[in-house]
Amino acid sequence: PVAELCRQEGVAASTFYSWRAKYDGMEVSEVKRLKALEEENRRLKQMYAELSLKSQLQEEIIKKL
Repeated sequence: PVAELCRQEGVAASTFYSWRAKYDGMEVSEVKRLKALEEENRRLKQMYAELSLKSQLQEEIIKKL
């Protein structure tokens, strides 16, 4: 049963069901690709945030000059 499996693995039942809704029917290779894309997306968002902050700082410096 799901409850016993969740207890053994230390995962909440709601987490199990959300994972099942997200990954149900996917092959292992598809899940790995999804994880890789999510990591790349996270990295790109971080890069954008850093560049945006840098650009704002440069604009402030230019205004002061």
